[in-house]
Amino acid sequence: MKRTPLTIEWSLLGLIHQQPMHGYELHQRLSNAEGLGLVWRLKQSQLYALLSRLEARGYLSATLESQEPRPPRKVFSLTTSGRDAFLEWVQSPVSRGRDFRMEFLAKLYFAHLEGKTTVQHLLERQREACQNWKAAQEAEADTSREAAPYQWLVYQFRIGQMQAMLDWLDTCEQTLFNLTPEDRENEPS
Repeated sequence: MKRTPLTIEWSLLGLIHQQPMHGYELHQRLSNAEGLGLVWRLKQSQLYALLSRLEARGYLSATLESQEPRPPRKVFSLTTSGRDAFLEWVQSPVSRGRDFRMEFLAKLYFAHLEGKTTVQHLLERQREACQNWKAAQEAEADTSREAAPYQWLVYQFRIGQMQAMLDWLDTCEQTLFNLTPEDRENEPS
C-alpha cells in the first residue's frame, strides 16, 4: 500500500514550488509566525527526514551547492511529478472535518499564493464537501432523536461543527475577495 504524504510534506512541496530551497531556508519559512508557523511546529531534524522521504518518492530532486569554506548544501527543487501532485492536492477539499485545523489551513495558505482562481476552486469544492457531510449528519440525527438521545446529541454537535465550517468558508471568501453571501448567490453558475 502506497502511503500518501502528510500535510507537512505537502506543505514542503508547496514552499519548494515557490522556489528551490535548502533545508535551513525551508525550516525558516515553515516556522514563520505570519504564515504556516501559526499552524504547526517542526523540528529541523524531522524536516530533513521528510525531505529525504519526498526525494525517495520522486517528488523532489536535489543539487549540491558549494558554500566555501563550509560543506556543500542540498538545494531541493520539485520534479514534474512533485509539482503535479502538489497542484492536485492544493485544489482538493479535505475529506474529513477533523482535517480542517491543519490540512485545510495549509491548503488555503498555498491556494492563496497560487492565486484567486485556485482559492475559489478550493473554497467551492470544500463548501460542497461540508454541505454533504452536514446533510449526512442531519439524516442520521433524524433517525435517532427519539430512540437514542445521546446519539442525537452527538449528531447535533457534528452538525454544529459543519455549520461553523461553512460559516468560516464564507468568511474566507468575504475576506479574500470582499464578497458577501448575497454576491455569491447572485453569481452566474
